[in-house]
Amino acid sequence: MPLIIESASLAPPILNLRDRRESRGSIGDRGRRLRIGLVNNMPDSALHATERQFAQLIEQASGDFDVRLTLVSLDSLPRDREVRAAISQTYRDARQLRFASPDAIVMTGAEPRAENLPDEPFWDELTALMDWSRGGVVSALYSCLAAHAAAYHRDGIVRRRLVQKLSGVYESEVVLAHEMTRGLTRTIAPHSRHNALAECDLDAKGYLTLTRSPEAGAEMFVREREILEVFWQGHPEYDRDTLAREYRRDMLRFLKGERPRAPKTPAHYFDVEALKRIQAALAGADSSALETVAAALNPEALSPATAFWREAATQLMRNWLGAIARRKSVGQFTEFATARWGG
Repeated sequence: MPLIIESASLAPPILNLRDRRESRGSIGDRGRRLRIGLVNNMPDSALHATERQFAQLIEQASGDFDVRLTLVSLDSLPRDREVRAAISQTYRDARQLRFASPDAIVMTGAEPRAENLPDEPFWDELTALMDWSRGGVVSALYSCLAAHAAAYHRDGIVRRRLVQKLSGVYESEVVLAHEMTRGLTRTIAPHSRHNALAECDLDAKGYLTLTRSPEAGAEMFVREREILEVFWQGHPEYDRDTLAREYRRDMLRFLKGERPRAPKTPAHYFDVEALKRIQAALAGADSSALETVAAALNPEALSPATAFWREAATQLMRNWLGAIARRKSVGQFTEFATARWGG
């Protein structure tokens, strides 16, 4: 079904009792109606792309589910005045999320600004939202930096700094049967990060690793206490050209002297012809050739023709939506709900 992105307006329609019953449907129907809050923590340059990527992935996976998406931004995230004014038309702040009554939340990564997570400017607001979610939703999906933040905040697990940025598309094996891995024996997903959560640290705190890559480590893991918490260290939502854009950005930063060493090309991503073109573009390049290099590293031309990880990504998201629906349905089959709303 088409995904509906809800208005940022907090004013709900005024409905009488009969209208409220019809809008909710029978108890059996309500498990198919899902409200998800997308907490988009990405910087201004990637904000709308990340919104679109997750919205498209959820829509592709929704099937018969009626999914409504509420967009959320943290006030404490550094943003340009123009961007903040623009997103105020479509985004709610974190304090308003509870008024949307979401069944689940997705919390994206963010551009790191501090070496230690608690030193990030958005840390207090981020963790307050995590604390609220434990009683406010039935499941939370944490991506990349948000996964590292949640594991640290909840269980004191400290992410480990990698020797060099992990960038590429990595295949993982399903190592544990779980509702999140239904229909899958392997997954494939882009990764783009400087840090990692070690599987041994996760095991020690009771997390269940579901998918593992020999190169990228624990990719997806879960912890179920008050709610089902799902953690992605990768980026199944990425577009076909996202890694190419990040590679060009990092290379230009290196040529400008803003980073100490050149980035590696993303692993298992560019084809042979693209790698040859990259090598030719960078031969002898320095800060005087920024415009030439930027043009040569055109993401549209260099990236794969398709996002070849999308099938696995869609199945992962479909499994998560199903997990939300099952938990929501179980929670609504109560004598009180049946007596009040009918079924």
